[in-house]
Amino acid sequence: MFGIGELTILLLVIVAVLAVKRLPDLTRSAGKAARILKSEKRALKDEDGDRTQPSPLVIRGETTERDTP
Repeated sequence: MFGIGELTILLLVIVAVLAVKRLPDLTRSAGKAARILKSEKRALKDEDGDRTQPSPLVIRGETTERDTP
């Protein structure tokens, strides 16, 4: 019959053939995930830049309010 080496090679060939059919779907979903992550990162960055109350300044251990321009 078949030995371990032959079965391993046969299994790798079967996996490669099946993976080729699904490769476009995998790359498409990976691209969508990357776009979503990039847009969420941009949204968080914009949210941090739109603060209405600035954080207080620390001067010699005391806190004071910043003058808003």
